[in-house]
Amino acid sequence: MRIIIKQIIFACSLLLTGNYLSAQQTDSVTSENLLINEVKLIKDQQQKQIDSLVKIQLEAQLRDAIGDKSKTRELEAKLREIAVNDSLRSIQQAAEIKKLKVDAKAYPVILNHDTLFNIFTITGSFSARERALAITKKINSLYDDAFYSPDSLKIKSATDNFDIIYKNQEIIMTVSNLDGLWFGKTNAELAQSYLQTIKQTVQRERESHSLTNWAKRIGLAVLILLLLIFMVALINWAFRQSKKYIMYRTQKINAGLKLGTVKVIPAQDLALIFLKINSALRLIVTLLLIYLSLPLLFSVFPETESWTSTLLNWILGPLKVALNGIVAYLPNLFTILVIYLIFKFSLKAVRYFFKEVKRGNIQINGFHPEWSVPTFNIIRFILYAFMLVIVFPYLPGSGSAAFQGVSVFLGILISLGSSSAITNIVAGLVITYMRPFRIGDRVKIGEVTGDIIEKTMLVTRIRTIKNEDVTVPNSMVLSSSTVNYSSQAKTNGLIVHYEVTLGYDVPWKKAYEILISAALKSDFILQEPRPFVLQTRLNDFYVSYQVNAYTDQAGKQALIYSSLLEHIQDELNAAGIEMLSPSYNVIRKE
Repeated sequence: MRIIIKQIIFACSLLLTGNYLSAQQTDSVTSENLLINEVKLIKDQQQKQIDSLVKIQLEAQLRDAIGDKSKTRELEAKLREIAVNDSLRSIQQAAEIKKLKVDAKAYPVILNHDTLFNIFTITGSFSARERALAITKKINSLYDDAFYSPDSLKIKSATDNFDIIYKNQEIIMTVSNLDGLWFGKTNAELAQSYLQTIKQTVQRERESHSLTNWAKRIGLAVLILLLLIFMVALINWAFRQSKKYIMYRTQKINAGLKLGTVKVIPAQDLALIFLKINSALRLIVTLLLIYLSLPLLFSVFPETESWTSTLLNWILGPLKVALNGIVAYLPNLFTILVIYLIFKFSLKAVRYFFKEVKRGNIQINGFHPEWSVPTFNIIRFILYAFMLVIVFPYLPGSGSAAFQGVSVFLGILISLGSSSAITNIVAGLVITYMRPFRIGDRVKIGEVTGDIIEKTMLVTRIRTIKNEDVTVPNSMVLSSSTVNYSSQAKTNGLIVHYEVTLGYDVPWKKAYEILISAALKSDFILQEPRPFVLQTRLNDFYVSYQVNAYTDQAGKQALIYSSLLEHIQDELNAAGIEMLSPSYNVIRKE
C-alpha cells in the first residue's frame, strides 16, 4: 500500500512539473499554442509512465491474488482499462505530433556551416531555439578541444531521457521522449543516431581543417589556377589560328555568299562577319571556362564549398529546366512531325497530279491545263492552313495568354493592312478561271496595250510595244474592260482595219480593188480569208472606205498597220487617185 501511495505522490509531482512548464513564457517552436500542445504531449507521456508503474503494481497484485476470483477480475479489468487508455493515448499523441509539424520551426545544430540535425521540441524549461544554440555551442567546443577523443562521447540513461555526455562529465544534449515521438522513434534510438552524427561530423571537420589538409587545398587551388591559365592561353591560341584561317580563305575565295546566281553578301563583308563571330565565340568560351572553374576552386575549401552548388545551379538550373521542357515536349514534337509528313506526302501526290494535268497526260473535261498551277497553289495554301490549324494546339505555349494575345494582334494587323492585297488575290483567282488572257497574249486593259509577260495572284504585268513594263493590279484588271487581240488570231484570225477617204469621182468598185490589192501585198496579212472593204460614211466631199484584212500575228500590229498604209499609198499613187483625208484644197494649173 505504501508503494502505491509513493507512486501516486510521484505522479502528482510529475503533473505539477508539467503544469509549471506550461506556465513559462518562452519562444518555443513557433507560438504559445505550440508550447501548450507540447506540454500536453509531455503530460500524456508522463501519464503513460504513471500507467506503466501502476500496471507493474497491478500485475504484482494479480500474481498475489491467485485463487481470489473476485479480486482477479477486478485487477484484470483495471489492466485492460490501462491498455485501452494507452492505445488511445498513442493515437492522440500521433495526431498531436502531426498537428505540431504543420507550424513547427526547425532550429539547426550547426558546425562550420554544416547542419548536423534540427531541433523542434522543448526540454524542461529550454525552448527549441535555446536547445539548438546550447547544443551548437557545446559541439563547437568539442571541435575546438585540442585533446578531443570521439570515444569519450557516450550515452547515459536518465530517469525518462537519454543524455549524450563527454568524458562522463559534460552533457552535450538530452534526448527526451518528446524528441522520440516527433521522429517516430524511441528516445534511445534517436540518441544513438545523434551520437553517431556528432562523432562523424566533428571528426570529419577536424580532419578537413588540419594543417596538412589546408596545405593540400592551397596546392590544389594553385594547380587549378595554373590549369585555368593554361586553358585560357590554349583557347586564345586556337581562336587566333581560326582567325588566320578565316582571313586566308577570304583572300583565296572572292565569291562571297550566293543564293543561286545572286550575291547576297560580298566576300569582305562575309569575312568581317566570320571574324566577329570568331571573337564573340572566343569571349564566350573563355568566360564559360572561368565560370566553370570557380565551383571547382570553391569546392576545395570547406568555407566556400556551399557556393559551389549555387554557382552550378545558376547554369545547370536553366539548362535542366530547358532540358526537361524539351523532353516533356517530345511527344508533341513527334505528333507535329507525323502530321507534317502526312501533309508533305499528300502535297507531293497533289503536285504530281497537277503536273500531269499541265502536261496533258491527265485530261479532265472542262478543266484547262493552264488552270493546273493556280489550282495547285490554292490547294497547297488550303493544306498548309489546315495543317497549321491541326498543329497549333501542339505548339509550346499555344494555350498561354501571351501567345493568344500575339495571335489576336497579328490577326488584327493582317486584316487591317491586307484588305487591298486580299482584294487583288480574289481578283487574281477570278481572272485565272475566267481566262481572259494568257501569257504572251496582246491585250488592251484600260488605256494600256501590250503583251502579257507575267500573271500573279496580286498583279498582271504588261510590256508595251515601246518595251515599257506596266504593272496593273488584278482588281483594276477585273474592273476594267479587257481586249484580247490574240485569243482568235491563230484560229479565225485577227481583223486589222483602216479607214481611207476617196473622192466621189473614184468608182467604188475600183476603190475596192485597189484597197484589197494593197492589203494582200502587206506583211503578215493572210491570203485566206480574203480582205474586204466596207463603205462607212458618205461625206460632203468624199466617201469613207474601211479596208479589213486577216492576220494571225496579233503581236505585230504596229508593223502590220505600217505595211498596210505603205501599200495603200503605193496602190493609190499608181492608179492616180488622191486621198482626201485629211481635207485639203488643190489649185490645179490648166
